[in-house]
Amino acid sequence: MLTLQGITVRLGGRTILDRATATIQPGSKVGLIGRNGAGKSTLMKAIIGEIEPDEGGVEMPKRTRLGYIAQSAPSGVATPFETVLAADTERAALMAEAETCEDPDRLAAVYDRLIAIDAYTADARAARILIGLGFDEAMQAMPLDSFSGGWKMRVALASLLFSAPDLLLLDEPSNHLDLEATLWLESFLQSYPGTMMVISHERDLLNNVVDTILHLQGGKIALYAGGYDSFERQRAERAAQIAAAKMAQDAQRKKLADYVARNSARASTAKQAQSRAKMLAKMQPVTAMMEDPTLSFDFPDPDELRPPLITLDLAATGYVAEKPILRRLNLRIDPDDRIAMLGRNGNGKTTLARCWRGNWRRARAG
Repeated sequence: MLTLQGITVRLGGRTILDRATATIQPGSKVGLIGRNGAGKSTLMKAIIGEIEPDEGGVEMPKRTRLGYIAQSAPSGVATPFETVLAADTERAALMAEAETCEDPDRLAAVYDRLIAIDAYTADARAARILIGLGFDEAMQAMPLDSFSGGWKMRVALASLLFSAPDLLLLDEPSNHLDLEATLWLESFLQSYPGTMMVISHERDLLNNVVDTILHLQGGKIALYAGGYDSFERQRAERAAQIAAAKMAQDAQRKKLADYVARNSARASTAKQAQSRAKMLAKMQPVTAMMEDPTLSFDFPDPDELRPPLITLDLAATGYVAEKPILRRLNLRIDPDDRIAMLGRNGNGKTTLARCWRGNWRRARAG
């Protein structure tokens, strides 16, 4: 069980978390949501001990293994496969001890523990995770320094998933993933056996994976059962109930205040008026549910554009002369088109978009 007990965190003179309190049951899959800047990452850092709360604290069973991706991506000459295997530090230590141990009793204990943690299927599990995140067999054997920062972060994510911590903490895990890898990650997390808390803006992930929503707003946190769509329904119902209660209370307050004003001066009703005045003073006001601020954007209407907007006819594009990344491109885009561009990382989606942007700028300049 993970207990957040009255956590208050102040940064730069501003209160980020204000006596935030919640209890997370073992095995829960929690989606931590809230507006940008609400304090989601701050709360996660308080859980792992990277930030010391000004008040309150985090309670969990002793020897709970926490898993969280560090800000720096792994690097060096080690391969993704080697890096992922090394993430299970207990297995690595036991395997090394088994090679040198001469005490028969201790060696038997080591082998028993290796069997208990399923150490001998580690290679297959590591490869399966890496394949799911987009690393084919050849890529698994390449040095880390041959990969871009985004691919290195995939290795960090694979290492974290392979280590299988008791409490898995993920902060926007799909940031560096393409569609295929994101779908695989959702499937993997659905069957994750431990407790999980994930910060995400991906509605599908929050609906398909989590069973609890932890909503952070105004420094406070509130738990809702179910995924994101369920959270929205419950929050709307709760807001309607609070609004109705506030309306009823406002009517009652008005009625009591009116009675006190009309009857305080009369001897026959002064006692009743005084009683109602005390009742009015003790009444705790019902506060309407605070709504998240909503950003609005206003875009000017462009002049009517004649089709086609862009035409590619056996086009080629790239960054180095005589070495095009994309070749023999045939495409036409008209003003009413709505296009989703899909493809694995590195297949040229951004390159193609930059080709379009360059053509548009040249067309406007001409």
